This record gives sequence, structure tokens and C-alpha cells, in this order.
Amino acid sequence: MPDDILSQLITMSRCLGDPANDYVILGEGNTSARADEETFWVKASGTYLHAIEASGFVRVRFAPMLTLLEAGDLSDAEIKQRLLDAMVNPTSAARPSVETAFHALALTLGQANYVGHTHPTAVNAILCSRQVEEAIAGRLFPDEIVVCGPASAYVPYTDPGMPLARKVRQVLQAYTDEYGKPPKVILMQNHGLIALGRTAQEAENITAMYVKAARVLLGTYALDGPRFMRPQDVERIHTRPDEAYRRRKLSK
Repeated sequence: MPDDILSQLITMSRCLGDPANDYVILGEGNTSARADEETFWVKASGTYLHAIEASGFVRVRFAPMLTLLEAGDLSDAEIKQRLLDAMVNPTSAARPSVETAFHALALTLGQANYVGHTHPTAVNAILCSRQVEEAIAGRLFPDEIVVCGPASAYVPYTDPGMPLARKVRQVLQAYTDEYGKPPKVILMQNHGLIALGRTAQEAENITAMYVKAARVLLGTYALDGPRFMRPQDVERIHTRPDEAYRRRKLSK
């Protein structure tokens, strides 16, 4: 039987992969969770989130994945071998994907315990648009702030794999320097959404709320565009003690 962390990761992954949510289709998306101080679980390449089992995850060591980010230019074959070398059980038939590196970052530098990476249609309609940076420049309503934080981190399009992971690291560090803590939401241009949660439930909540925000945002363009909340109002909601309490309750 899978341990509790893996069980929660399976439940979260199936929720994010549920076709009714329209977050992913086919083998899109991947998820991960911190197993302990040295290792993490990550979805195996080519598996489907909506029906994933314990066998659909690979346990990987943090240290070699983080070292890989410092390795400079490597061939695709060299990266594949490094990924295999990072596996706790190298005899497993399952293989970690090239996006494993940014999961390692989200679970360390991003201070998350559970990570959900999806490609929601509503979110990608924005991320694939010419107005993406303008469209994601603010927050629209209080619950978006409570669940998704005061702002999203944004990654311009970067080739998946090590180049993307290095760009995610740069953006994570810049956001943390500006806001004093890591983001809850990372948006990747022409790619998708990363939700960083302390719990599996929080990662689900972040994804659901940001997809709602994306749908609201798209709707505003039928009426002359978004009216973002003022920065002082965003800060007020983000720091209110009652909202902090509600955020904790929702994430359990």
C-alpha cells in the first residue's frame, strides 16, 4: 500500500486529471510531492493523471536533480541518463519526465509540499495570447488573492527540460525577493500552470481558483477589459488575519 503522502498525491492527481475539470487531456500535466528531506515523488512520463496509481509515480532524489541544474549544456541523452541516475529505484520501469527538475525546484526553493502542473484550457487561452502580460498583471477578486496569493509568477516561453527549469528557478527567486515568500501560482507562456501547495488540498484549491480567475478574466474582455483591484486593496486582503485563518482552513 502507498504511504500517506503518496496516497494524497494520487488523490490530488486524479482530481487534477478529471476530464470534467478540463485541466488536462491525454497524458498532459504532472504532479509531485515531497516524500522526505532527500526524495520526492513525481509522475512518471507517459502516464495519465485521471486514473493514476502508485505505479505511475517515480521516487527521485533532490540532490542530483538540483545539481543537474548547474551542469551546463547537456545533450538530450545525457539529461535522460542523469534523470535515471536520480531515481531511488533504478530498476523501475517508470521513468521521470524532463519536467522533473522544475518539480524539484518547486519543492525546495518554492517551499511547496505538493505541486500540480496542468494545462487548463481557460488558462492557456490567456497564456497563448498576444496580451498575456497585460492580462495577468493584477488580481480580480478577493478569493483569488486568498487562495492564489497577491500575484502570479510569470515565465516567458522556454524550451521544456533544463532551460525551463533554470528559468523557473530565476523567476522563483525574483518573486521571493519581491514578496518575501514564494508564489502560489507560476504561469508559463504557451505552456500552462504550476500550483505550489503546502498540502495536496491547497494545490487543488489553487488550480481550481486560478482557472475560475482565468474564466472571469476572459469574460471581462467582452466588456472592455479587466478592472484589476488596487494594489492597496490586494495587500489588505492578503494580510488580513481573518483571511489568513480562512486560507489555513481551506487548505486542510
